[in-house]
Amino acid sequence: MLGLDTQRTLTALRGPPVIMKALVAGATGKTGSRIVKELIAQGIPVKALVRDADKAKALLPPEAEIVIGDVLQPNTLDTALADCTVLLSATGAAPSFDITGPYRVDFEGTKNLVEASKRRGISQFVMVSSLCVSKLFHPLNLFWLILVWKKQAEGYLQNSGLTYTIVRPGGLKEEESDDRVVMEGADSLFEGSLPRTKVAQVCVAALKENSAQNKVVEIVARAEATETPLGELFAQV
Repeated sequence: MLGLDTQRTLTALRGPPVIMKALVAGATGKTGSRIVKELIAQGIPVKALVRDADKAKALLPPEAEIVIGDVLQPNTLDTALADCTVLLSATGAAPSFDITGPYRVDFEGTKNLVEASKRRGISQFVMVSSLCVSKLFHPLNLFWLILVWKKQAEGYLQNSGLTYTIVRPGGLKEEESDDRVVMEGADSLFEGSLPRTKVAQVCVAALKENSAQNKVVEIVARAEATETPLGELFAQV
């Protein structure tokens, strides 16, 4: 057994424990705002990356630190990530007639976040993607290849060297439900839906579960599913 003086010396050499602090990209979106709220509910300090501060202040809890930035402006991201240890991305191109939207936001935007995370030494990058990204002929690809560009973004993150968790939710619902989360590996689930709050819970749980690291998980919610802790679900994938 180590003596008291030795223990104190080792503690001093290690320095103070690293406190998790999260940056959420897409923080004013329907899923991103729920991720911010879930982080706060779990006592994790959070910075919300937004383009419109007034919108963010009206939408997000006062505990969230608002930082101005844009995933398409890489020079804003390093500053936003200062003092953060993890990043959660819930960005997505808004529906529009701009055919370049999914390419720029879902792919280039994610690339910019990945590169900034590498420069800043981010310990884990959690990305919200989508079910069916591997299906080229999925109807959603009629909207400017949105799933194609999400899949490309996933690949860029996976090859980045960062510790990652990619969460592919099914159809996103605003209303809550008592349905239980079902989680499978990549390209296993092709239909189903779940509340956005459950997506947020899965994303935040990924930060605390070693079994979530470097995995792609697909999630839906089903009434008949057994209630299972999220840590166990990650471990089973």
